[in-house]
Amino acid sequence: MTKQLDITPEVKLGEECGVFGIYDKAGDMDLPYETYRALLSLQHRGQESCGIALNVDGVLSGYKGMGLVSDVFTKRALEGLDCSAKMATGHVRYATSGHRTLANAQPMIVHHSKGSLALSHNGNLTNAQELRMKLEESGSIFHGTSDTEIITHLITQARIKSPDIETAILKVMDVIEGAYCLVVMSATKLIAVRDPHGIRPLCIGTLEGGGYAIASESCALDTVGAKLLRDVLPGEIIVIDYDGMRSIKDKCNTAPFSLCVFEYMYFARPDSIIENTCVHESRVEAGKLLARSHPADADVVIGAPDSGLDAAQGFAQESGIPYATGIVKNKYVGRSFIQGSQKERANTVRIKLNPIPSTIKDKRVVLVDDSIVRGTTSKRLIQLLYRAGAREVHFRVSSPPFRHPCFFGTDVPDADLLVATNRSDDEIRDILGCDSLGYLSLEDSKKLAINSDCGFCLGCFNNEYPVEIKDSNVVETHMRPLSQSGTGKKI
Repeated sequence: MTKQLDITPEVKLGEECGVFGIYDKAGDMDLPYETYRALLSLQHRGQESCGIALNVDGVLSGYKGMGLVSDVFTKRALEGLDCSAKMATGHVRYATSGHRTLANAQPMIVHHSKGSLALSHNGNLTNAQELRMKLEESGSIFHGTSDTEIITHLITQARIKSPDIETAILKVMDVIEGAYCLVVMSATKLIAVRDPHGIRPLCIGTLEGGGYAIASESCALDTVGAKLLRDVLPGEIIVIDYDGMRSIKDKCNTAPFSLCVFEYMYFARPDSIIENTCVHESRVEAGKLLARSHPADADVVIGAPDSGLDAAQGFAQESGIPYATGIVKNKYVGRSFIQGSQKERANTVRIKLNPIPSTIKDKRVVLVDDSIVRGTTSKRLIQLLYRAGAREVHFRVSSPPFRHPCFFGTDVPDADLLVATNRSDDEIRDILGCDSLGYLSLEDSKKLAINSDCGFCLGCFNNEYPVEIKDSNVVETHMRPLSQSGTGKKI
């Protein structure tokens, strides 16, 4: 008897967060607007809240709100921000730790006896519970539930006892564990920090006039006219001020390089460059590897919009099977989980995605997508192809099966909700209803950084994590309320 999936609507994996920072030494850029543009280019990394913090002659202020960048930063909101700022940091958030409230939106700005700082963070700490408990016992007061606020408290406490902020950050790096990319702005400095494992991406670019920009992805640098210089090294602290840029490498080479492999498979924008590898080229390579390991006798290769398109091109190139557009996506439909009734949720795929009959009818189709999470969306997509007249559907997935949770900022559901948990590929194929199923292997996953020899974190696939997991905070990560609406406010 075929195992049945539950009716829970599938939601694509959360894209962690996106951070951005800019130092305009020449002083001729409108930083609120430039930061807004950069955040638009990072919108795919988080859609729940966003914010911008500005430095005007050493005074820090900003604006943040719940919702998309274009909704929070209206024309009126942007006009209310000081365009004379020479430093700024911005953030888009997807909550994988902490609830969806305005108190958790970033950047977080704090004022202390030695000045002020604004903090933007991408990643998750694995010892957050332990650190928060110690801070609360020592008198720290928290306004939200995110681990970013923990980092803010730690840096503030260390800064009060340190000669400068970079020394304070070095001290904090001794106690925080897990994944973190930080952009820290003080009265005189813009600082980039990457954890010693390099789990999340962070890069730096140069501006005309001697300025610099920092971003989770190079696509944001392109948006503001910055030229990609390089990636921030794992464990490195980059300090930017009026005298230029300098590097602190005390924490470099202290841990194995473990970049999240899913940055290449799904999270990052195709036009971004991570560790010297274009994400688009990496996904095309994944498709080629799939074609070698899981060939199919078929008439056409199509990709699931939008995340499967690049890998589908690679599969077609390697296999010699023609590539075609087989599914059109309606980009003006909201997320499926906001639909009210079960019937509405079941029809979401039909509303969002529609097959092209002339491409599909009477054809043996290879369908390529980036991942299978719960399996519900994949199953409905396959059914759409059969209804459009496909003779056969061969499903190819440009990632290994998800079987384990992520502790570093990727919103992988609890293992019990993953279709691959305790099931063979044949059992998953029967559940999805396709003629054949093939996943990218773990070994092939390690080949996606074409121009780099960086290592990867594959924990959600093989249960082997680069950092010891001390806190039992997975329940909070996967038992969260839906996004709460809110309005922007000054910070």
